Amino acid sequence: MAGLVAAKKCITPLVVIKRLSSPEYKAQAAYHKKVVDHYENPRNVGSLDKTSKNVGTGLVGAPACGDVMKLQIEVDDHGKIVDARFKTFGCGSAIASSSLVTEWVKGKSIDEALTIQNTDIAKELCLPPVKLHCSMLAEDAIKAALHDYRLKQKDGKIEAVKASN
Repeated sequence: MAGLVAAKKCITPLVVIKRLSSPEYKAQAAYHKKVVDHYENPRNVGSLDKTSKNVGTGLVGAPACGDVMKLQIEVDDHGKIVDARFKTFGCGSAIASSSLVTEWVKGKSIDEALTIQNTDIAKELCLPPVKLHCSMLAEDAIKAALHDYRLKQKDGKIEAVKASN
């Protein structure tokens, strides 16, 4: 029953206020309103200082479609993600997926952020099957950014031990 409710939510018709010509209407109707919102009003676009020990950077791509996604997360001293930024080269669904995950990871711990799955992203944005690779890229970008952050933390501990010897 829950799947039916989610399906009904995803296939609601697009409300168009202005009269669109045929090519414009087809472009608007191809994406769910949540994708269009994140595409037209992307959240957290930009970069963080990749050299900072508190910033993890994930760069992932899908050679088949040409989408490339860079996600950066900033983690405070308590292990909480305090900021996230992205830059994406790709379709509207790839940009929307990137924008959404930057909102979702903020305020989460590293372990909580790792629980975000591509299926959650796809469901939230109502992505059609042909665009599921965009949500997979976003999940991979989160994992890559967190992996980079953890490597920097490990390197910092090794340097501190070497300095104390």
